Amino acid sequence: MFFKQKSNVLFRKYESFGYITDNRNFGYKQTNNNENYIGDKILSESGAVFMSVLDRKPQTLDELAKKIKKQFTDVDIRTIKNDVREFYYMLERDGFIVSGETLQECEEKDTRFSYKTLKHETIKKDSSPTIMHPEKSTQDFLEEYFKGKPQLTNLHIEITSKCNERCVHCYIPHDNKVNHIEPDFFYAVLEQSKNMRLLHLTLSGGEPMLHKNFCDFLRTCKEYDFSVNVLSNLTLLNDEIIKEMKANPLLGVQVSLYSMDSCIHDEITQMKGSFEKTKKAILKLIENDIPLQISCPILKQNKNCYDDVIKWAKKNKIRVGDDYGIIARYNHTTQNLSYRLSINEIKEVINDKVENDAKYLEQMEMEVEKKKNTTPNDFVCSVCHSSICIADNGNVYPCAGWQDYVVGNVNETALNDIWDNSEKVKYLRALRNQDFPKCIQCPDKEFCTMCMVRNANENPQGDPLAVNEYFCNIVKLKKRIVLERTEKLMNS
Repeated sequence: MFFKQKSNVLFRKYESFGYITDNRNFGYKQTNNNENYIGDKILSESGAVFMSVLDRKPQTLDELAKKIKKQFTDVDIRTIKNDVREFYYMLERDGFIVSGETLQECEEKDTRFSYKTLKHETIKKDSSPTIMHPEKSTQDFLEEYFKGKPQLTNLHIEITSKCNERCVHCYIPHDNKVNHIEPDFFYAVLEQSKNMRLLHLTLSGGEPMLHKNFCDFLRTCKEYDFSVNVLSNLTLLNDEIIKEMKANPLLGVQVSLYSMDSCIHDEITQMKGSFEKTKKAILKLIENDIPLQISCPILKQNKNCYDDVIKWAKKNKIRVGDDYGIIARYNHTTQNLSYRLSINEIKEVINDKVENDAKYLEQMEMEVEKKKNTTPNDFVCSVCHSSICIADNGNVYPCAGWQDYVVGNVNETALNDIWDNSEKVKYLRALRNQDFPKCIQCPDKEFCTMCMVRNANENPQGDPLAVNEYFCNIVKLKKRIVLERTEKLMNS
């Protein structure tokens, strides 16, 4: 019998336990997604040893038992084989590994992402004695084990600030897009991230494919077994990059597409011919079964035609997201906001969505219900709790848009030291909803998602606590629309 770890699963071994998770928790959900994800699991110390010998290539039970025997020298090989076989079958039922009578059967059962089928497996959940503290959620267990100390699971690395487009709404001033990350520095960051048991990496720019070492970077990320996501305009996609992306089954790609009208798209990117290149590249990724998501920011230029992008994406089974919440540049200049929708224009967009998407209002109401359970002592957001960003020059900042708030530099201080000891990181972690008294008392707060970078970028002093009135007005609008629509439905 052959066994192997599934290609979309990540495993990390700690001193006294193991952590296993379905990589799709970090990936993009598809248009017909049933959200039947495997999830994650805590393994006992012996279970972590059993899991650690598995590879992404099939191995026989005898081969695996011999490797485990080296760590359990006082246990006979027959007992090990019996215990391991039972353990692996349990993990297979839970969806984390696959088995097969032959090597080929084992490989075939590890179904990969494909646009041709987009079928999700049905996972049969099963309780198991290998789960430590089954009465606790995985997150509760991790928080208790690490005594509340935040664990870095997501890292965003800007491998270059250079970009071949000039998007009019970009939060990064184009004059600042001048550097590439040094390869040795990038590899050093990966090594530090591995030691911190990082799970997920986002590679971005600028335009990351401008970096001559881009493919080498992808290869190394795969060697470290990171889940990798790439943010790119795809205008530089070529066969070498596609080959490397296919070799990394954990990869996801996010690309911006502003309109199906090439003139409008190119006007926003300020790059003639960008629409045709990006569209062609998207279709190439679909052809090669590389998962991607389209992002469609809604601006004044495309407010009347962004829906064409959504329809085209859904036709091609691509997840698509749109957003009208354009933020100011990180140096507090606001020229890019001249392309941001007015409140009246946003009202038109939301009403249009409600009219044409039967689930849109329902989703808004569900989000409102969730937020009713938030308390004044809850965290404001996840920055510096599970994620952080690194720029090409080594500067570390809370999230991709908040580059004016530097919490350290990895050229001067180790990443784990910044994560654990930076005073600015500690300050952000200490913030709670109650530090925004105006928001806590706001009658519309259930319709709001607080975002400190929106505050900081638009405030001349970069103050994350200075509440941005523009977004407050959007919240008031959303509440009014929901209440009016609900009342209308009740009276109809």
